[in-house]
Amino acid sequence: MEQIKRIFWISLILLAVFLLTQSTGVLASSLIQETLAPTVTGTPTGPTIIVPDRVNVRMGPSLDYEQVGVLISGQEAVALGRSPGGDWIQIVYYGVDGNKAWVYAPFVRLNAGQVLLPVVEPPPTPTPRVTATIDPTLAAQFNLVDNQPTRLPTFTQAPAVVYPTFAVEGTTTERGIPPILAIFGLLLIGSFGIIGVVLRR
Repeated sequence: MEQIKRIFWISLILLAVFLLTQSTGVLASSLIQETLAPTVTGTPTGPTIIVPDRVNVRMGPSLDYEQVGVLISGQEAVALGRSPGGDWIQIVYYGVDGNKAWVYAPFVRLNAGQVLLPVVEPPPTPTPRVTATIDPTLAAQFNLVDNQPTRLPTFTQAPAVVYPTFAVEGTTTERGIPPILAIFGLLLIGSFGIIGVVLRR
């Protein structure tokens, strides 16, 4: 009897463990399927643009409008309309106000003729940023410009130029014995010495 109770409890514990592992596996697989399920999006209908190279996306059909993003090479977007001049194309661009933006038409390829696109009135032109400028004439009247006084250069006298003087050859003013006379005197003394030696023999 004791052994039957023990087998009963062991089989009950094993059954509970099996049921828990199966329920957590089902829960985990359902979570994985929910998070990894791909989102199916419909193919765009109507004319689209294809970007051959990178192009800027702006809020309106002009460089005066703010740039809100870029489309890189190979991207496609649904074309909604064109500017009155036909230079810009309005596209669907998610993440901006109204999910509409503009690209420059010569930088993209339209898979349908541009005449098929309706003319769309552009949004109001943004007010340009005003930079405060000061009229220099007005600023001079009120001394608004911080003009630092310019220091004038001081004059420094240059030192006197020293010119070297060279003695000209042949115009020596010194009085002395010319070297040729000293040579002749020594020769004369030497000849007298030789004569004296010869005479003593």
